[in-house]
Amino acid sequence: MQAIAQQHARERQTGRLGQLVRRVARGAGSVAIGASLLVASHAFASGTEQLKAFVAQVHSAHGNFVQQEVHAPSKAQNASGALSTANPNKPTTSSGTFTFARPGKFIWQYEKPYAQLLQADGDKLYVYDKDLNQVTVRSLGNALGASPAAILFGSNDLDKNFTLRDAGVKAGIDWLELTPKAKDTQFERVGIGFKDGNLEAMELHDVFGNVTLLTFSNIQKNPQLPANAFKFTVPKGADVING
Repeated sequence: MQAIAQQHARERQTGRLGQLVRRVARGAGSVAIGASLLVASHAFASGTEQLKAFVAQVHSAHGNFVQQEVHAPSKAQNASGALSTANPNKPTTSSGTFTFARPGKFIWQYEKPYAQLLQADGDKLYVYDKDLNQVTVRSLGNALGASPAAILFGSNDLDKNFTLRDAGVKAGIDWLELTPKAKDTQFERVGIGFKDGNLEAMELHDVFGNVTLLTFSNIQKNPQLPANAFKFTVPKGADVING
């Protein structure tokens, strides 16, 4: 039973972000609070301009993250009155490190509570579960540009795939909202907040009412990365599944 519970927890850990990059590979498709990516030294007139500057100027980055997922209440549970062992509105938390280089190369390493790795080399996506010693491999294809992952990992062609709308200033942060133009995505909208050219917050809502929260820290902008930084090596003895 403990092993089953741990497996379910690992699946929840990858959560919306894991689904985000896996759906990228299938062609379908975070609140990030407190990030400190310096985009430019001068003030911007709107959140939209600040986002475009971030995408255009930050070609690669490395840092730490804390991920929180807030799940929508189950309609079935509400209807039956059955009690759940977990509070659906209580965030589940995981943390780790990330590295990316545009377009389409990234390493998303979960360290707590369970070790998992999502890595893309621009061509394929590798999902490695350390406890299971299992690697799932999928093709990235051309789907990255049409997904929310494109905001962090993709090219600067955001207008092609999203409708951008300034959403005003709240608590000194310039907000904008991105709505996918594609009709078959699993995400309704993404909210992003900037302050003085710094990325402060990113908010992702899926079609089921769930929200993913990411908090970034220790960001290095445009670091020098080795040529083989995103080359994936299958761990010794790992099972490989082509998805």
